[in-house]
Amino acid sequence: MARPPLAWFAILLQYYLTVTKPGAPFIEATVRYFSFFTILTNLLVALALTLPWLAPDTRLGAFFTRPSVRTAILTYIIIVAVIYHYLLAKLWNPQGWQLLADTIQHVVTPALYVIDWVLFVPKGTIRWKSAFACLLYPLGYAVYSLIHGAVTGFYPYPFINVGELGYDKMFLNMGVLVLVLFGLGLALIGIDRRMGHNSNAAKA
Repeated sequence: MARPPLAWFAILLQYYLTVTKPGAPFIEATVRYFSFFTILTNLLVALALTLPWLAPDTRLGAFFTRPSVRTAILTYIIIVAVIYHYLLAKLWNPQGWQLLADTIQHVVTPALYVIDWVLFVPKGTIRWKSAFACLLYPLGYAVYSLIHGAVTGFYPYPFINVGELGYDKMFLNMGVLVLVLFGLGLALIGIDRRMGHNSNAAKA
């Protein structure tokens, strides 16, 4: 199993860069930090790589050991990487420590987690209906983002910025993202089942 220090390093580095940015009140900066899907998903990855070996006998350790949970997190971190590279990377030009944090969270961590999933997560036990459960986290995040945005006017991503897009365009964008997440979840479950079938056939 891949070890998590690099993922934790990037999470903590990004937090430090966020709360020490000039003109950013600490509490507001902290709330905004945890309002990004990228941060929350990298945190899930770090927990998934930490708790199963640090606390394997706890409920959380067992939870993050489940193949369905590990696969759902893979879905999220792939989406983080893809959306960043195709939609967000062109919107800014990070430098120095920010570039390092950015690269780890959007390139290195997703790549290492894919490798971890392929090599160490047991295959062939996930049911197709898990693709629906996979949507609970992003849907919950969407609800939070809309409520938080309506109260504060802050939207972490331009494609959900109601102030600029309006609700019609924003809901269209969210609908597309939900479909993409669902489709990716189904694809990963299909890969899981195929790998499990091939593994069982090789043992027969």
